[in-house]
Amino acid sequence: MFAIIEAQGKQYTVQEGSIIKLDSWLPREEEGVVFDRVLMWKKDDALEVGKPYVEGAKVTGRVLRRDKGKKVVVFKYKPKVNYRKKTGHRQPLTLVRIEKIEGE
Repeated sequence: MFAIIEAQGKQYTVQEGSIIKLDSWLPREEEGVVFDRVLMWKKDDALEVGKPYVEGAKVTGRVLRRDKGKKVVVFKYKPKVNYRKKTGHRQPLTLVRIEKIEGE
């Protein structure tokens, strides 16, 4: 069984037990979350596609931890002027484990 959900304006393909990385999000660790914007879900041979969302379908998960992504290096350079500036950024992430996919 798998589903395609929409969270924070992005689409994620999820299965029960899978872990997804979302942009930094409000829920605390070990808190349950419900994704009710299910675009599509499939169980056995039954496939249901929403217009735009599937009625009565929801995906539940649990926040594992908050983390940071890999560092993105930003390097600015202007030739002939001896201008160089190097900065970095680590995007805060929230890891969510998918526990259950429900649908009618």
